[in-house]
Amino acid sequence: MVISNKPLRFLLVALVACVPYIGFANPTTDSVPVVKEAIAEHHAAASHQEKEFNATDLINSHIGDSHEFHLADWGGHPISFYLPVILWTNNGLAVFSSEAFHHDNEGTHVIAVDNQNLVRYKEVIFYADQFATLTEAERNNGAFAFEARPLDFSITKNVFSMLMSAIVLFFLFFAVARSYKKNNLAPKGLAGFLEPLVTFVRDEIAIPNIGEKQYAKYMPYLLTIFFFIWINNLIGLIPFFPFSSNLTGNIYFTFVLALITFIVTTLSGNKDYWKHILLPPVPKALYPIMIPVEIIGMLTKPFALMIRLFANITAGHIIILSLVSLIFIFKTVAVAPISGAFVLFMSVLEMLVAALQAYVFTLLSALFIGQAVAEHDHH
Repeated sequence: MVISNKPLRFLLVALVACVPYIGFANPTTDSVPVVKEAIAEHHAAASHQEKEFNATDLINSHIGDSHEFHLADWGGHPISFYLPVILWTNNGLAVFSSEAFHHDNEGTHVIAVDNQNLVRYKEVIFYADQFATLTEAERNNGAFAFEARPLDFSITKNVFSMLMSAIVLFFLFFAVARSYKKNNLAPKGLAGFLEPLVTFVRDEIAIPNIGEKQYAKYMPYLLTIFFFIWINNLIGLIPFFPFSSNLTGNIYFTFVLALITFIVTTLSGNKDYWKHILLPPVPKALYPIMIPVEIIGMLTKPFALMIRLFANITAGHIIILSLVSLIFIFKTVAVAPISGAFVLFMSVLEMLVAALQAYVFTLLSALFIGQAVAEHDHH
């Protein structure tokens, strides 16, 4: 069967890319020696202790990234949707399913991949030999232990969510574009829902902050970040697969978005913008103070964008999960009605915050761009 529909072909290719069971590297765990006796002892001690409910672990597991989606527990065993692990190791490319780690995230389960021993600790994959020599602080900051870990290009929960939201955006606007081609009258259906939002971004965000002369070339970027952030905020509020990721609550993600805004702003700056920074309108004696202040101001703007989105989305998730955790902390269902009512209220509030944070990020991005391209009258 030949698939002629281009959007459908695009979706199928994307889904194939995210197939969870990939065995190119053929990882094995049979007869793999445990690296260092300390790891084995830690694992044995942990297995004999009955774990108490830990709200911190629950919250961190939700707001953090992961190599698999936890669906449910059955008979005391977790049921998960495993995502592909893609590593560039000392022996080259290795691709395998995250199922090979058997849910271990404490660095106690060693697997052999292409004649290399690997462990996973707090969602960071290390070479087992180097991992055993790291201190606790170095393990907790594993993302920066470059010598002890391979390069990780895995399809994690956040990456999966990002790809899914990109596909959703593609189909949304592809459908709207087809609707406008076929219908020259008032928009209907999906086009009728999205047109007021697009018009709002144009009339209330882009034009007032950038100006009528130059706003049009920045509209694709502003519309992209508005809908991309909004959709991912909503995805994070849905607590079941294939949603439940916390992409916009990941500071690396918000850093990249803020960096893009910074690059667009910097490259768009006209001579008035740079003159104000490098030759501020103050007495020359104050230049040694004001020029560094202006340069720091360039950096604090995207920093504020990054922190604001990250903090607001993460805070909402933490509050909701903390309210749910109260039921298990007090070990009584009597708390459930009160906790459930507050969770419902916070969830509705978070739906408002999801749209509000997309609006604020887009608004401030347009404001920063507008400051860079503004033309000043010279008298």
